Amino acid sequence: MKCEELLAALNDYVDGSLGPEICEAFEEHLQGCNPCQVVVDNIRQTITLYKAGQPFELPAEFRDRLRQALREKWREKFPVKPQ
Repeated sequence: MKCEELLAALNDYVDGSLGPEICEAFEEHLQGCNPCQVVVDNIRQTITLYKAGQPFELPAEFRDRLRQALREKWREKFPVKPQ
């Protein structure tokens, strides 16, 4: 299995919906590929944090910048049309 194939199958792997032979190839690839190990570990940690349900308060400055960036993207995608 190549890195691209692993990444394409990542969601199904995490969901547990891959067949056993593909899971074996997935695990075999992970044993020898550190970048893919990092990706899979990050996904697992993200899922664990999400399931734990622990809210994380964003710093006020970051939250404000994020909201402003989202507003700008929204306006770019959905511009207000003159009536």
